[in-house]
Amino acid sequence: MSSRGEMLSWFLQRSLLDRKGQLSYSGAMASSKVLDPNCSIARSLGVLGQRWTFLILREAIDGVTRFAQFRDALGIAPDVLTERLSTLVEYGVMSRAPYQEPGSRSRYAYTLTPAGEALHVALGSLQQWGDAYLPRPDGPTIERRTRKHNRPVHVGFIDDRGREVGADDVATIRTSAYPTDSRPTKVRPGGRSQQPHPPSTTRQRSVAR
Repeated sequence: MSSRGEMLSWFLQRSLLDRKGQLSYSGAMASSKVLDPNCSIARSLGVLGQRWTFLILREAIDGVTRFAQFRDALGIAPDVLTERLSTLVEYGVMSRAPYQEPGSRSRYAYTLTPAGEALHVALGSLQQWGDAYLPRPDGPTIERRTRKHNRPVHVGFIDDRGREVGADDVATIRTSAYPTDSRPTKVRPGGRSQQPHPPSTTRQRSVAR
């Protein structure tokens, strides 16, 4: 791998691992995990951004369901795997159901929910980016094709008429729900919240020393 590729790989690992928000999310999937209530990307990373999570999902999409299979395929520590699977189950990305083989104790099988299956697109986008910007010398190890006609597919932006739109032609537009002040709210003793003061518009002169 080139030095540029190594630097990109290091940056991505550092930026995606163990990212947490600042406020507790109190929506339909309220949990003990700390999530950002304003940004969907930050909120998603609060559940999916830890190391190993997307690799677990990669294996699940390929049909892996059992704890030992995930562990052996990834070489992940059992305690870490337990924590990641628990988070995915807690947030409705995976479900678990008990099973028992003859002569063995009861164990759990983990399967993707519709929310988990929807992440196939995100995984495809990550692979597509990696193939383009962190390529292997021998080329991609996986191709994604349609099941019915074996046609190659790729991830892209699709408009409301079903037409693909280039990424350079996609704008991010703030909606009416966009927070007017995204700074954390301070809490006074006694539980009363204190909104941060608006930034001062007075310019201060620099003093030469």
